[in-house]
Amino acid sequence: MAEVRFTEDTLRYASLFQDVTRTTVMDCLNTPDRIIFVVRPGEIGRAIGKRGENVAKLRRLLNRDILVVEFSAVPEEFIANIFRSYQVKKVQIEQRGTVTHATVTVEATLKGKAIGRGGRNLRVARDLISRHFPIESVSVA
Repeated sequence: MAEVRFTEDTLRYASLFQDVTRTTVMDCLNTPDRIIFVVRPGEIGRAIGKRGENVAKLRRLLNRDILVVEFSAVPEEFIANIFRSYQVKKVQIEQRGTVTHATVTVEATLKGKAIGRGGRNLRVARDLISRHFPIESVSVA
């Protein structure tokens, strides 16, 4: 399991996010195409804001795409939260030899988007998941 470490940039982003949303950021991941914020359980509604106004405001302020994910101490729920915009059907975690693997089953028509161009979304999801749980590999079905 990787450690959640904030860089100077992610600390600044998390601080701004907390000021705008009045929620607590548990993790912040700065990727080439978006900034991902992980908020405490139960704070997702407040973080997104009425009709998405907080996310829209942050998108304007940071000039970047924003993804807000609700944390869960249950790995399957956390993974489902990461992939929530792809209509998750189920999440299965299994041991494959020495590797802990998660398979996320999403709506068939959204599978390509869930994986992302060149597997980008999948890589980012795996990085985010491995910061909180001892899960080394993730696939989308």
